[in-house]
Amino acid sequence: MNELNNALTLFFSLLVEAIPFLLLGVLFSSVLLLFVDERKLIASVPRNPVLAAFAGSLIGCLFPVCECGNVPVARRLIVQGAPASMAIGFLLAAPTVNPIVVWATWTAFRDQPELVFLRVGLTLLIATIVGWVFSTQADLRPLIQPSVARAMPALRSSPSVSSTSQGSNLLQSGTFLLGQPGQPLQLDGDPLQSVTLVANPALSRPFPERLRLMLDNIIQELRELGGVLVIGTAIAALVQVAIPREIILNLGQGAVTSIVAMMVLACVVSICSTVDSFFALSFASTFTSGSLLAFLVFGPMIDLKNIALLWSVFRTKAIVYLFVLAAQLTFLATLLINLYIS
Repeated sequence: MNELNNALTLFFSLLVEAIPFLLLGVLFSSVLLLFVDERKLIASVPRNPVLAAFAGSLIGCLFPVCECGNVPVARRLIVQGAPASMAIGFLLAAPTVNPIVVWATWTAFRDQPELVFLRVGLTLLIATIVGWVFSTQADLRPLIQPSVARAMPALRSSPSVSSTSQGSNLLQSGTFLLGQPGQPLQLDGDPLQSVTLVANPALSRPFPERLRLMLDNIIQELRELGGVLVIGTAIAALVQVAIPREIILNLGQGAVTSIVAMMVLACVVSICSTVDSFFALSFASTFTSGSLLAFLVFGPMIDLKNIALLWSVFRTKAIVYLFVLAAQLTFLATLLINLYIS
């Protein structure tokens, strides 16, 4: 009974912590949908995949969303036709590379300022590399969920073919763009058909109507992602109760085992990036600098709670790629810090 109470306490704590940031991400996603011209957004992205991934990583400096809020934004970027490298770069870096998290990390580790700069630098490096790797996949559809793939602009050889169909006026998670009166443009037909992105038709609507449509989209995305977040939070809470933390902490003395232990802990605890630096601070006296960085860099990228949200966008294969690449790069970088810097 005591373990059940602990699990419920952790569940509600994680949920209360995550919901505001999920709402922030959904709000930003809806703003992108209804107030941003897709053509201008895509045209501003560098064509070089490495630069595109780096640019996507830096977007987090402007929009302070954590790992709960970056998923709907990344999904919207993918639906808008942004390069895969840009969307992946944002997905991995935004929870860390934003002013709120940088300030929180500085507050927690003001006696070790190098950890603040290393956290931001390693996050940008890893997110850029992983985004570049994903850019080799010319068409993301095999790696993402069908509902998202249907909303994407198709690869096209002819410049002016478009697909329209009747549907609900509800903006279903960015699937619908408002067309002529009573005629929504729905980008969820045959994914092999060619679709030409045009200026967002919603931009021509009166401001009050755009606000109403944005509210409809917020409600729809919260219904979809909120349920997934609840499931992921429940799994994270159960795992924390089922696995004794002492097992992980006992591994914290070695250069290698300390990194592995803190990466596992980051994945299991699933704590929000805005407060994870204070959690890591409690291990500063017993764990190596590299292992603390592993916790601060890897946790915001991949944790149990975030994996559940990622499943709303990506197929399992893509999530495994993200997990393995981020884990390997984090391990190698922080191991070098343990061996040659600490």
